[in-house]
Amino acid sequence: MSKKQDAFYFETFIACADYSCQAARLLAQTMEQFDIKRVPEKLDEIHSIEHAGDEKKHLMLNTLAKAFMTPIEREDIMLLGQNIDEVTDKIEDVLIRIYYSHIKAIPPEALDLVKVVCRCCEAVRTMMEEFSDFRHSKKIHNHVVTINTLEEEADKIFISSMYNLHQSGKDPLEIIALREIYIYLEKCADACEHVADVVESVIMKNS
Repeated sequence: MSKKQDAFYFETFIACADYSCQAARLLAQTMEQFDIKRVPEKLDEIHSIEHAGDEKKHLMLNTLAKAFMTPIEREDIMLLGQNIDEVTDKIEDVLIRIYYSHIKAIPPEALDLVKVVCRCCEAVRTMMEEFSDFRHSKKIHNHVVTINTLEEEADKIFISSMYNLHQSGKDPLEIIALREIYIYLEKCADACEHVADVVESVIMKNS
């Protein structure tokens, strides 16, 4: 397999991870500078990012279907592509729920969670930038550990947020709506960890 063909898959992983970072930054900006009137506009923006990521993933899968040789197992290429795409999908899901639940204000705990999600996405992109050299890289394992640590941080904020919401919340509809926001923000961090899990699995198979 030529180096150019080989590089295509790794470059696509980086590009798809970058779309996740773009979506996460847009979500964080929307939540930090929250204006309920601008949510539909921001929803269109984040959907454009998600769609671009989808197209990139489909291009890779179409190339994979015709490939004779691949740099890593086909199943791992598919799984990585799908899992990175899932990160972007979950980020979009948060904004969709903010929109259809008519959220009027963003609690501080949700802002804390989205900041961790942004850091998770950045860590995934950094990991994918190192992934092409996974057989020799001395850094990639540290990136996996960083993502795992950030996911644990998100879990702690999530549990604390849910506890405070159910302790102090008075409006049942607001509690239900915010519960879903917290759950989907935590799912974003989980999705990042799933990418790291696949990377770790590839390293183990090839070590």
